[in-house]
Amino acid sequence: MTDPGTRPLPTPPTLRRAAPALLGYAAVRVLGLVALALWSAARDKSAYTLLTARWDSLWYTRVAELGYGYEVRLPNGDVHSNLAFFPLLPWLERLLASITPMSYADAGFTVSALASLAAAWGVFAVADHVYGRRVGICAVLVWAVLPVGIVQSMAYSESLFTALAAWSLYAVLTGRWLTAGTLALLAGLTRPVGLAVVAAVWVTAIASFSTSFSTSFNISSGTSFVRDRSSPESRSAPVRRRALGMLIAPLGAAGYVLWVGHRTGKGPLGYLDVQAGWRNGFDGGAAFARFVADKFTSFPSALAGVGLIVGVGLLIWLFVSCVRQRQPLPLLVYAGVVTVLALCASSYFGSKPRLLLPAFPLLLPLAQALARPRTTRSVLVTGVVAVASAVYGAFWLNGSGPP
Repeated sequence: MTDPGTRPLPTPPTLRRAAPALLGYAAVRVLGLVALALWSAARDKSAYTLLTARWDSLWYTRVAELGYGYEVRLPNGDVHSNLAFFPLLPWLERLLASITPMSYADAGFTVSALASLAAAWGVFAVADHVYGRRVGICAVLVWAVLPVGIVQSMAYSESLFTALAAWSLYAVLTGRWLTAGTLALLAGLTRPVGLAVVAAVWVTAIASFSTSFSTSFNISSGTSFVRDRSSPESRSAPVRRRALGMLIAPLGAAGYVLWVGHRTGKGPLGYLDVQAGWRNGFDGGAAFARFVADKFTSFPSALAGVGLIVGVGLLIWLFVSCVRQRQPLPLLVYAGVVTVLALCASSYFGSKPRLLLPAFPLLLPLAQALARPRTTRSVLVTGVVAVASAVYGAFWLNGSGPP
């Protein structure tokens, strides 16, 4: 009989196994880029500039080129500092620009393109591990055709973060705690929401300790919920590896936040002051609730208010569906934290759909539904939604865009 402690770990899905998902993802992204190019040309704009040299992408390239310290003081007294932007993406932009003829903007676009494929592969790996290959393929396609999916092709950090988060979650599910902790560290250097990956690693590790303790002492407690949502691999990993993974996971986010506090001279909370300069903060959703309520002051905007309420209701329904379908614990923790941080932040409200983009576990119930019909019907549905998403993405970037 094989010792559970020496059970071989599942191997990550090969490119051959993931190929249909990655090819489908690439096709959706190409469709989105073609739609953007045509729409932009009709408006005498550069699609490539929209993808690489506007909004946050400009801030990332400035960090890559000039380092930290750049800020803009607005007439109302607000200070927009580039210290608000975490460093991994600009580090990669600087590295790629230093070893190739690429500009920093070109490097950002390239990193994002490669990271989006890695993210798609990671989403497939997680869904394939939990639900099987067909659902894995559908999960990637659902993630690709999201209305804000065009962000996956921008020189933004969403694709890079999603790649690191997805593979960290896969590592947790398969008992690779050192890998999970290292990827969580890197996710914490990419975006503030890296805390969601750290939380997934920590909660799952603590739950596995509790389950192991109860099993060892034959204690029947409320651990069945946890046990049913964790994998044998994550529970059977040596305690020292789980503990080391927990130790490594928060170092990226904590290190950058502490560095910002030291640089600004404001201590550990210095990063919060930097975010306050951008009017960003965590208020439990009060500002978002006021924003939605203000939409009902006139009839045309009331329709937008109804849409926002329906959207939040859909997110809640998806998360409840994930719980009812008994998703593994790390996926529930990660998706829950990403959703709470996005909805309860007082940041610019037009950014919330983009901030939710990394919460791919919420899409798994939709992926399961898409996987049930025959392949021809699933392909038809995906194609129609992909066209609509491509058109919306082109319209969005040529309009208000993702700030």
